Amino acid sequence: MTSFPVEKPESEWQAQLSAEQFRVLRQKGTERAGTGEYNKHDEKGIYRCAGCDTPLFSSDTKFNSGCGWPAFFDALPGAVLRNEDTTFGMTRIEIVCAKCGGHLGHVFKGEKFPTPTDERHCVNSVSLRFEPEADKAKH
Repeated sequence: MTSFPVEKPESEWQAQLSAEQFRVLRQKGTERAGTGEYNKHDEKGIYRCAGCDTPLFSSDTKFNSGCGWPAFFDALPGAVLRNEDTTFGMTRIEIVCAKCGGHLGHVFKGEKFPTPTDERHCVNSVSLRFEPEADKAKH
């Protein structure tokens, strides 16, 4: 089992997060396609982990993939870890916050989107908290 810089008992995560955030971030759930607040969001800024506030993605790497979830072609350096996920009888690459291990979503490669990495980080909105560019100086 991987250890992370931010570790808390599940009861503490449950007290801190909404029920939906807990289900997705801590129990590796998925929000329904097209329901997340950041799916079509296009403001400039940073997307942070809803669990531990770590900066994860820049709006500069966000693109409209049409998949129903926020899509990014890359994460901020060192912010995200990748794990093999073999649930549902298929192999996918799960992405988690490198600081708290919170489940973010999955990475898909080779879909031929016009991005520099040919990757789609398909992320649950509920796993994120957006910080507008004007607010970045606060951190």
